[in-house]
Parts: sequence; C-alpha cells; structure tokens
Amino acid sequence: MSIDKVREYLKQYGREQDVMEFPVSSATVALAAEALNVIPARITKTLALKNGDSCMVIAVAGDGKIDNHKFKSEYGFKAKMLSPEETLEMTGHAIGGVCPFALPEGVKAYCDISLKRFDTVFPACGSSNSAIELTCDELFELSKAEKWVDICKDCE
Repeated sequence: MSIDKVREYLKQYGREQDVMEFPVSSATVALAAEALNVIPARITKTLALKNGDSCMVIAVAGDGKIDNHKFKSEYGFKAKMLSPEETLEMTGHAIGGVCPFALPEGVKAYCDISLKRFDTVFPACGSSNSAIELTCDELFELSKAEKWVDICKDCE
C-alpha cells in the first residue's frame, strides 16, 4: 500500500509518526480541507505530469492552477497531466493520494511558490485519507525537490 511506502520513506526524516489518517476521504482539495479544518489553499495538490517517457510531480497550493505560458517557459514543453492509470504506474500513488514522497527513481519533484504564502501546508501521504503538516522548507526537503518554480496563475 502506498501510505506504507510513504511512512517508510518518512522514517529517514523521523517524520513517519506525523502522518495523519482520517476516517473520511481527503482525496480532493475540498475534502482534505474539511478533514483538516483548514482553508483549501493550504492543501498541497501534487500534480503528476508527463515528462517525455517519464513523469514529474509539482506540489502546488490547493487553489493553484497551471499557467500554461509560465509552465512552458520553465520546462520547455506543454503541461500534460497523466491519466489515473499512468499516475499510479509512474508515481506509485493513486489519484487522491498522490504526493511528492517515495517516488520511483527518476521521477523529479518540484515545489511551486504558490505554497510559500503559508507557514504550513498539507500534502497527502499516499492514500485518499492521509496528510502531513509541513513547513514549505520541510516539504521541499522531504520531497527532495529539484527547485522552487513559478508555474501557477496568481492565486487570490
């Protein structure tokens, strides 16, 4: 199970005990915000996108939407989301639990600056009813992100 892989992955940082599991679904931004009693923008969406024959993930704020011009300027190609099947196959996580942790070799992670508005954010942990509260610096470190990017439309 993906959440078990994430817990095992987080052990190297001493954070496995910080994974929260809910009795309700947190598979969407709205559901996660409700489960955590926080504003939706603080939920971290992890977008899984095609990158040649592989994929990449980008952690963005819950209210973040890709700006196609910014994305293409940053990466040199058009953003294309993976299908649910491709997402599971290429990231090891199913839709609703996609996170930037415990990714297969070669899958690069990035963090979008839309998250930096908040002291802490809540990415999923590999299941549709889990999350962890992290500072933006912790998210960057624990996801082994390549860099901070600016690929979202301006958030409110």
